[in-house]
Amino acid sequence: MRQHYIDNIRSLTILLLFPVHTFMVWNDFGSGFYIWLGENRILSTLIVLVNPWFMPMLFVLAGMSARYALDRRTVKEFVVQRIWKLLVPFACGMVLLVPVQTLYARKFFCHYEGGILENWKYFFTHITDLTGYDGAFTPGHLWFILFLLVISMVSLIIFRYLPYGKVQDIVVKMPACGVIFLFLPLWLMYYLGNFGGFSLGKDFMLYLLGYYVLSNENILDKMEEKLAWMAALYIAGTVALVLMYYYLSYYGDLWVNFIGWVSVLFLLVLGRRFLNSQTKFTKYFNKASYPIYILHQSVLVAAAYYLVKVCDVLALQVIGICMGSFCLTILAYHLCRKVPVLRKISGCV
Repeated sequence: MRQHYIDNIRSLTILLLFPVHTFMVWNDFGSGFYIWLGENRILSTLIVLVNPWFMPMLFVLAGMSARYALDRRTVKEFVVQRIWKLLVPFACGMVLLVPVQTLYARKFFCHYEGGILENWKYFFTHITDLTGYDGAFTPGHLWFILFLLVISMVSLIIFRYLPYGKVQDIVVKMPACGVIFLFLPLWLMYYLGNFGGFSLGKDFMLYLLGYYVLSNENILDKMEEKLAWMAALYIAGTVALVLMYYYLSYYGDLWVNFIGWVSVLFLLVLGRRFLNSQTKFTKYFNKASYPIYILHQSVLVAAAYYLVKVCDVLALQVIGICMGSFCLTILAYHLCRKVPVLRKISGCV
């Protein structure tokens, strides 16, 4: 039976990217953004509210989905499906979408007045810090797809020599507190393959934990029995993290990895209890969420560039960028669905 809560949590998490990337226009992390209007501590703190868990959640869900997919597909079928769903959209997005973001970054920061073809050439011939905020090469938001492609391929080797069934006798004996303490290997793996805060090692571990541990219904049953104290831990930990960031600018790796993992567990169990069904809304966004992810940031950056030129009221800028980019992305998604080639390369199903 399909686990609808996995799809529903994934969709809701991806929709969070619209406010998160809107707030990035005012982040005070020192990293800037493609369009950046200066530091705003309140909007930056709102990012901190969800930042520890929303991308880790996607890797955990991908690991859980891989376990169910490999129950239905052969390894060869799984590889072919990954190529079409990950490699093709990544490659096409790197050619067609990400250079658009760097074009607007150059326009905003460097007052670039050249054309898109000249910028496209610049994008593929200049490498600096991989952020793309100066117009140079970057994977942009497609880093997630690249990481997931690498992780899903390499993990097949692990799954072959350490099959799911061989570890379940150990997994089912884990107490709820033992699952909580799995944040420790996540924290340690954070420093492996870390590219400017994007950790291939940590994301690999999240994927494996999703596959081996959190796809086990007995483990989720144990966590659900502790839902009340997990809620307390999630709320207290998140409030503490937000206050420490707002007043002390503290965003330490150990604490963030702990709160991030606790949040993933709590929200996963909460979704399993209350979101394990399908409605017209969830059915629509379960199909749309992946192409929305691929399209959203390029649309958002372009919308921000033009909107901040005609409006200087912060509240209207925030609402306009967030809601405007959402509506335009939905429109772009429907246009892609109608064109067979675009349907393939944008991840539409």
